[in-house]
Amino acid sequence: MIAFSHKPVMLEECMQGLKLHSGGVYFDGTVGGGGHSCEILRRTAPDGRLIATDLDDDAIAAASRRLSEFSGRFRIHKSNFKNFASVLDEEGVDELDGVMLDFGVSSFQLDEASRGFSYMQDAPLDMRMDAGAALTAADVVNGYSREQLSRILRDYGEERFANRIAENIVRVRADHKIERTGELAQIAEESIPAKFRHNGPCARKTFQAIRIEVNGELSGLAEAVRGLTLRLRTGGRICILTFHSLEDRIVKNVFRDLATGCTCDKSLPVCVCGKKKEIEIVTRKPLTAGEGELGENPRAKSAKLRIAEKIGE
Repeated sequence: MIAFSHKPVMLEECMQGLKLHSGGVYFDGTVGGGGHSCEILRRTAPDGRLIATDLDDDAIAAASRRLSEFSGRFRIHKSNFKNFASVLDEEGVDELDGVMLDFGVSSFQLDEASRGFSYMQDAPLDMRMDAGAALTAADVVNGYSREQLSRILRDYGEERFANRIAENIVRVRADHKIERTGELAQIAEESIPAKFRHNGPCARKTFQAIRIEVNGELSGLAEAVRGLTLRLRTGGRICILTFHSLEDRIVKNVFRDLATGCTCDKSLPVCVCGKKKEIEIVTRKPLTAGEGELGENPRAKSAKLRIAEKIGE
């Protein structure tokens, strides 16, 4: 088993975006290997506090080791960041000075074949962020109907050939259970017409879609982003790294809604909707990784960083 590793994407941009300061309370909802968390703690010394969550036991163990030098200033909960309210309540925290969310799959999860995330290596179909969760990729591939598979591939993978891939999955599994990532990747590849196979590995969208379904990545995401943003104190910042258009669209729409005040008809003498502007959007367009970082970490290519700041009355 390889050591858990995950190079933090757009590290400096995220740290600058958070406007870190000593004594602040910060939340890292996707701690991973602890890269962003470590820098948050380093830059908020001597008394900045960090609360973090993750579902991956290997990530939690690796992050705990990496952050050990900051003992007493952080705590990591095995939990989905979407459960932030109960985590923060347990920690006795009402307001946050900053929130960091990195929705990327870690290098470890991609490179460790046994986790089944990668279409580049043959392994059991798993894809669970939380190894103790019930639903696996094999369950989805072998148990979902053709219609369900097609919907997932279309909605979560934005796959043009979703119907064809779903049909071929159903055809193959009628003969035998599909249990390996290599076979699923081959089915996806062979389902796409040859003239459309020039934009990289053809299985990428299929694997993304099934991973999202297995881990419920988009379910409740908008509500969590909204809720965490509203837990910021005035002047607090939220930085969110997304890696595909579905996540980015959700974050963009939540930020846009929170940055919009009264929506009443302008002809009315007073506001009756009661909607108030909650944030200023710091990044009108998402930030992307620079050429130097892309040279060192090609996986940062699809990253988009959006930042918002909580405002007062």
